[in-house]
Amino acid sequence: MGGKEVSESCVNSLVTEMVSSYCNRFYSTKPELAARRIEAIGFQVGLQLSERYTMDGSRFIDQLEAIKFICKDFWQSLFKKQIDNLKTNHRGTFVLQDNQFKWLTRMSVDHTLPKPQPDSLASAAADNKTAQAASMHLYFPCGIIRGALTNLGVPCAVSADLSNLPACSFVVRIKA
Repeated sequence: MGGKEVSESCVNSLVTEMVSSYCNRFYSTKPELAARRIEAIGFQVGLQLSERYTMDGSRFIDQLEAIKFICKDFWQSLFKKQIDNLKTNHRGTFVLQDNQFKWLTRMSVDHTLPKPQPDSLASAAADNKTAQAASMHLYFPCGIIRGALTNLGVPCAVSADLSNLPACSFVVRIKA
């Protein structure tokens, strides 16, 4: 194994343990507080990473250039791939689509349990629990994106949309 692979596995384990600690130990009865704390850690990481990655370059002319930097260079540095798709409404909302978001592809789902019928309540509860666990893991990358863009002079709010795991959309809303 190369050094980068070890580093990636360490980061994956660290993110998983951080989310687990905040959700199951520190704020087990307050998931909204756990989410805010995880996002705040991601924000600090994003600030620092964008500072490092843009240290030698010039500042971006506009918001679209900053978003494109996140989709191409920044994402490449973090996940060894670019964002799969970028959409905008040209009114301050951008959707960054990652069809195989690395931190979701490694989430484990218990396949040994009997599969309930698709229309059953148990199936809906299992799907909801998987989506809930996945969504807690997305507060960190949402924070990273928000921190990086904030450092680039683009104040924004970032949320994630899970519709088809392990695909994920990050919705960036620029603050006026």
